[in-house]
Amino acid sequence: MFLIFGSSGLGLRLAKWCSTRKNCTLIGLADDLPIGEALENCEIIALPSSMPLAELPISNNSPTAILFLDDKSITDDEPLEVIKRKWPKTPILTTIPIEGDGYDLISIDDISFAAMQDRIRGWERKEGALTLEAYLRSISENSKVTIFCHDNPDPDALASALAMSELFSSHGHSSQIVHGGMIEHHQNQAMVKELAIPIRRIILDWEITDLIKESDIIVAVDFHRPGANNILPTDCIPHIIIDHHSVDDSVTADLAMVSSEYSSTSSMVASLLMSSDFTMNSTVATALAFGIKTDTLGFTRNFNAVDVRALLWINAWVDKDKLRAIEMPPRSIEALESFSTALNDKVQLDSLILAPVRNLTNRDSLAQIADFLLPTEGIDTVVAFGVKRGKVILSARSNKHDLHVGKLLSTNFPDGLAGGHKSLGGGQIPLDVIAERGTHSEQDHVEIVMDEVKTMLQYIFLN
Repeated sequence: MFLIFGSSGLGLRLAKWCSTRKNCTLIGLADDLPIGEALENCEIIALPSSMPLAELPISNNSPTAILFLDDKSITDDEPLEVIKRKWPKTPILTTIPIEGDGYDLISIDDISFAAMQDRIRGWERKEGALTLEAYLRSISENSKVTIFCHDNPDPDALASALAMSELFSSHGHSSQIVHGGMIEHHQNQAMVKELAIPIRRIILDWEITDLIKESDIIVAVDFHRPGANNILPTDCIPHIIIDHHSVDDSVTADLAMVSSEYSSTSSMVASLLMSSDFTMNSTVATALAFGIKTDTLGFTRNFNAVDVRALLWINAWVDKDKLRAIEMPPRSIEALESFSTALNDKVQLDSLILAPVRNLTNRDSLAQIADFLLPTEGIDTVVAFGVKRGKVILSARSNKHDLHVGKLLSTNFPDGLAGGHKSLGGGQIPLDVIAERGTHSEQDHVEIVMDEVKTMLQYIFLN
């Protein structure tokens, strides 16, 4: 919980921002607080007049951090000293010049909203790392840890899983990384090979059941909903969840570390390791760097200061030769054939391109096709799609400012069948969800589904 003392507009701005991260309490004078509406996850205490700290209607629980922006609401002679005595272990950020230890001072001359944010992120990194380290120390010695990636794991999932595996190993636990689906993208295959990532593909239901029974700790990386594009049963509650995707519903786990402020889970994991006692190595650093780079499309897609900070920190350990080998592996003939099909069969509808790929051999070529077509003149949205193993595979990209691809897909294909970020998304939809087979042959069914998907996508993205 963040505790903010401030009657100015800066206090309100920080309260709005802090309340998106965790619960927040804003204390200020009613006459000065520019409050027009209630804030979600933020309790606003508007005082009729200033009073001693001891008389304020606030909890005695220790806050994550205290932001002291002005002393209008407290009548104590030395308000910061009184606050420090009440919560001696809580960091305090203030704009009021003061000497002494235990305060994080930002000069009133150079104060900025961004500077405040940076301090708060620093506290959160430290708190998150301490929480994770405490959890690792609390579990039994030599625990068996299984780290689950989502189906068809991308570099962000692979890197985050590898880093978590190394972290558990550094605490004396045995860990394994598993996934469903396939690793087909040529860069992803190169990443596993070059960095020798010990990952295992799980296919059969009994394998999953046995794996869960044998594991002391279940960790989910780069996803937060069991059963949604991952092999975890829907009734399985992971012990730890680490993810950067937006969350609409509550997340259930012993330790849930979910923050959409990060543009990649790799950034989030790197930030946790930055504030822990983990000894970084070139393999983990190279993996995390590639995970960050791919999820931000080389820092040309949505990214934040936290992503840049994470990359700057791990950069000293990155193996540049291995990173280049991962980024530029040989492209398969099958991928080129998929490109040829998509380019020949693409359909342009206003600023939308639909690129169907019949006879899809490599599902991950869809993402490459969508990325390739998006910079086309007059185009702001691309959806590449094809059928593989009884499912329609979607890969969508957009630079349209008022469109959220992930939310649009998840709304039209619920139950975890599709989703993603603001500018990119994807999905795996069983053929029968689109159109039942009935008496049609398998090939005819596929053709019917492909036509139906084209119609559906046109309606979804143009209405």
